[in-house]
Amino acid sequence: MKNPSYHQPAMLFPLGLLVATPGALKVLEANGMIPMRLIASQSIGDWGDVGSDDADANDSAVNSRTRILSSYRLTDGTKIWVITEADRSATTVLLPSEY
Repeated sequence: MKNPSYHQPAMLFPLGLLVATPGALKVLEANGMIPMRLIASQSIGDWGDVGSDDADANDSAVNSRTRILSSYRLTDGTKIWVITEADRSATTVLLPSEY
């Protein structure tokens, strides 16, 4: 039986094909994290460590169907990006240097 007081946030937008670069996968593994955790965070509107202008742009992008970019810091300090394409065809986990 489900706990009636538990509310799981809903995804705000379609993610499309889920992909990750080899570099991102290597860094995530070294930090004991799976890519889906970051993708799930982005899908519910947790944009990570972006500035207020980028956060506002992401909030607008949910409805205007433009690109969504989230940025997360791993425990070792490495920055990881999650990008969902404007047409919602794909969501990619990558290192900024791989963009």
